[in-house]
Amino acid sequence: MICYAMCGSFCTLMQSFEILEKMSKSGLDFLPVMSEKTYSTDTRFGKAVEYVSKLENICGKTVIHTVQDAEPIGPKLHPDAMIIAPCTGNTLAKLANGITDSSVTMAAKAHLRNNNPLVIALATNDALSANFVNIGKLLARKNIYFVPLIQDDPENKPSSLIANFSLIPQTLEMAMNGKQITPLFYGNYT
Repeated sequence: MICYAMCGSFCTLMQSFEILEKMSKSGLDFLPVMSEKTYSTDTRFGKAVEYVSKLENICGKTVIHTVQDAEPIGPKLHPDAMIIAPCTGNTLAKLANGITDSSVTMAAKAHLRNNNPLVIALATNDALSANFVNIGKLLARKNIYFVPLIQDDPENKPSSLIANFSLIPQTLEMAMNGKQITPLFYGNYT
């Protein structure tokens, strides 16, 4: 089983759903987790109830969306891996600094206690500024792996990076073997 968590980078949720659906069709079993904000916030990109329903339909399980429900992930459920896609800069900063005040950060903390891989598909406008130090901190930690990152709009958002969501399956496969996929940073969207 793989824990699949989603944070509030609402503009990238559909990319995440597409990859999750493909991986699910390949026979992988997923445990869904959503941040509290993603679980309950309607945006111009879609309605929360639709996101929850889509995630539950793909995974065939109820979405975990509270700190209390996420805590047993490590000690009782023992996923083989965890993916956070998308992972916001806010969640990245919390992971880098040991803050576990959300369902996703608690799920990650609980999961990492078992020394299994955590794959991060980052999507944040401040990756190359305020959050760059947190990327470095997490790259240095055992069992944390990043999906390769692209500058999605270097002219208008020069500090923004987004994971290449299509590389989540390959990143997961390598992470399961204890290796970071490379190159980690490359090009930009054209």
